[in-house]
Amino acid sequence: MKLLKIFVVEDDKLYAKGVEHHLQLNSDNDVSVYPTGRACLGELYKEPDLIFLDYSLPDLSGIEVLRAIQNSKLSPPVVIVSGQEDVSTAVKLLKEGAYDYIVKDENARERMWNAANNVRENAKLRTELEQLRQELNYKYDFSNIKGRSEVLQKVFKLVEKAARTNITVSITGETGTGKELVAKAIHYNSGKSARPMVTVNMTAIPAELMESELFGHEKGAFTGAQARRVGKFEEAHESTLFLDEIADLDLSLQAKLLRVLQEKEVTRLGSNRPVPAAPRIIVATHKNLAEEVKQGRFREDLYYRLLGLPIELPPLRERGDDILLLAQYFLDAFAEENQLQGLKLSQEAREKLRHYRWPGNVRELRAVIELSAVLCSGEQIEASDISFPASGDDWGDLWAQNLTLRDYTRKIIQHYLDRYNQNVVRVAEKLDVGKSTIYRMIKNKELTLK
Repeated sequence: MKLLKIFVVEDDKLYAKGVEHHLQLNSDNDVSVYPTGRACLGELYKEPDLIFLDYSLPDLSGIEVLRAIQNSKLSPPVVIVSGQEDVSTAVKLLKEGAYDYIVKDENARERMWNAANNVRENAKLRTELEQLRQELNYKYDFSNIKGRSEVLQKVFKLVEKAARTNITVSITGETGTGKELVAKAIHYNSGKSARPMVTVNMTAIPAELMESELFGHEKGAFTGAQARRVGKFEEAHESTLFLDEIADLDLSLQAKLLRVLQEKEVTRLGSNRPVPAAPRIIVATHKNLAEEVKQGRFREDLYYRLLGLPIELPPLRERGDDILLLAQYFLDAFAEENQLQGLKLSQEAREKLRHYRWPGNVRELRAVIELSAVLCSGEQIEASDISFPASGDDWGDLWAQNLTLRDYTRKIIQHYLDRYNQNVVRVAEKLDVGKSTIYRMIKNKELTLK
C-alpha cells in the first residue's frame, strides 16, 4: 500500500516536532508540518490522506481552516487538536465534519497514532472495495468463458475443481487464449474472492526492478528508493497472486521465489525482518515449462513447486464452432457499446472466419470482428468486410509457392516448431512424424530451434 500522507498544522514548533517524530515511528507514514493554516491550504494539491489541525493558529481559526479543507476537491479527514477541553466546541466541530477532536493531554499522541491507523485501514478497505466493484462489473463466473466445444468443457471442469481448493494452478496456452480470464474465474469463485486478485506480468517489468516489485523494499534500500514499497506477494497475502508469463522470470530470482513459496514469508530489500506472505498462487505461460527446464532456463525444483493443477487452454483453431459463437458475442458487445443496429454475419463471412488459423487466438478474433463492424455498410457483415492482419497465419501464400515436397515438409515442420515453442515431442505427435526425423533435420540445419 502507498504511504499515508499526513499534514500536521501546528504553530508550536516543539509540540509539532514531537508529533512528527511519534507518527514517523511507522515508516508507512509520510508526515509534513505546517506552522499556519494558510501554509497548509497552499499545499492541499499534494493530496494529503489525513490532517491534524491545531484549533488555535496565528492566522486563521481552526473552523475557518476546516471549512476551507472541506470545500477543497478531495476533502481529506481532519482531526482537530486543541489545548482546550471544551465540549461545546468539540460538538460544533464534529457537526462541521471534523473526523475527531483530540485534547492536548498525555494521551494525545497515542490517539493521533490510532486515528492515523484507522484512516489507513479505511483507505485500504475503500481501495479493495473499488477494485472489487470494477472487477465484478464483469462477473467472472464460468459462463463468461464463452464456448461449447468439447475441449473447452474439459477446461471448465478443471476450473471448477481449482476454485474449490487453494491448490497452485499452472495455466498454459498460446498467447491470446484467455489465461488471465481463467485465472480470474478461479479466484472470484474461490474462498479468496473477498479480496482483489493481484497480477504481475513478468514481461512487463524490467529484470532489475522485478525483485522489488515482487518482494518490496525499504526506504533507502537502493538509489531511488525514496519510500518503503510493499511488494506484490505481501499485497496479495490471504488473496490470489497471478504470475503471468512465469517462464520469463530471470533465473537469478527463481531461487528467491522458491524460498518465498516454501517459507510463506518475504523479506523486503534493505530489511532483515521477514513478513508473512502466503497468497494462493496461479501462474501462466505460453511457453512449455518442461522444455524450459530441459534447456536450463527454468529451475526444476521451482517447476514442480508451481505445477500444481495444470490447465492447458486450447488454441481457438481447435475449438470448432466456438469461433462463430465468440464472433457473434464480440459483435453484439461492440454493436451495443457503439449504438449500432444488431449486426449479423453472413454465411460467407462465417465460413471465412471458420477456416482461418487464428494465430492470435481469441484476442485476434475480437480485433478482427470489431474492425469488420466498422467497415461493413449495412446490418450484415460480408466476407469482404473481414480482413486479417498481414502477419496472420495465412497458408494460402505457402501453397502458391512452387516448392519441392522436401521444402514444403521443412516449412510445415518449422511452422509447428515455432507454434509449439520448439517442443519437438509435441510437434512429432501433432504431425505424426518420427522425432528422429525432426532431430535429423535440425542437425542438418534444415530446421532451426530458436
